[in-house]
Amino acid sequence: MASTIALKQRIKSIKGTRQITKAMQLVSASKLRRAQEYAAASRAYADLANELLTRLSGISEVEQQPLFEKRAVKTRLYIVITSNSGLAGAYNANVLKQLTKGLQIDQDAKVRSQVIAIGNKGAQFARRLSEVELVAVYPAFGDQPTANDVRPALNTIVNAYKDHTIDEVCVLFTKFKSTVVQEAQSLQLLPAQTLAVDKKVTAISNFEPDVETVIDQVAVRLIEAQVWQSVLESVASEHAMRMMAMKNATDNAKDLIDDYTLELNTARQSAITQELAEITGGAEALNG
Repeated sequence: MASTIALKQRIKSIKGTRQITKAMQLVSASKLRRAQEYAAASRAYADLANELLTRLSGISEVEQQPLFEKRAVKTRLYIVITSNSGLAGAYNANVLKQLTKGLQIDQDAKVRSQVIAIGNKGAQFARRLSEVELVAVYPAFGDQPTANDVRPALNTIVNAYKDHTIDEVCVLFTKFKSTVVQEAQSLQLLPAQTLAVDKKVTAISNFEPDVETVIDQVAVRLIEAQVWQSVLESVASEHAMRMMAMKNATDNAKDLIDDYTLELNTARQSAITQELAEITGGAEALNG
């Protein structure tokens, strides 16, 4: 059994840690409300972008457009959305598992793999992989990302695809479903493809000023909407998972404090019992 001094030090240390985890839980809960509102508010726009891409992909003219061109995949680019810091449960690990799975498939198929990391955790992981080329690193975009934040990464992706440097682009992110449910997902960005929608879609035949101009200007913006929504979903998921992780840490700290307090009281009782026994033994010895 540990000494009473050591037990007191452990209890004091755990109480300090509990205060930190409780504060982080409250901060994450506050940020989660705002991030959840942003993600939910833009979903209708992202869904509309998906539907418009579906309509465009049903037009014969898009086959001549660079972003819709389908070719044999020799190089695949992954956009990995993670956080700058840890203490968020399995948030980063789930996305990196998706990346590992994709890299294994590429390796078996003799496909080169490239990574653009949004968030330092993804960059740290990619740097340790010898068979992966880390193209660019962007720090996490904060709690209120905008379309301007993702545009530099988007321009890099679009230009590389048009130059035939890469043949396919996938974004790996965490879909926010609820406070307790978040799911790591992979979404193909390029080549732009037909996406599932609830209702039947018919091809649009009338364009102004012309088909080529509309596709050139609109396709990039629609893909940008997908990337932006992926970032918003990831931000909400990060705060949700960090809030739950800190809540669990706070609860575990309370349980540890209770256990150590019980052990401390037991140690004190044992010490008092031993002292009483020594006093009684000494008194009997004197009386004898």
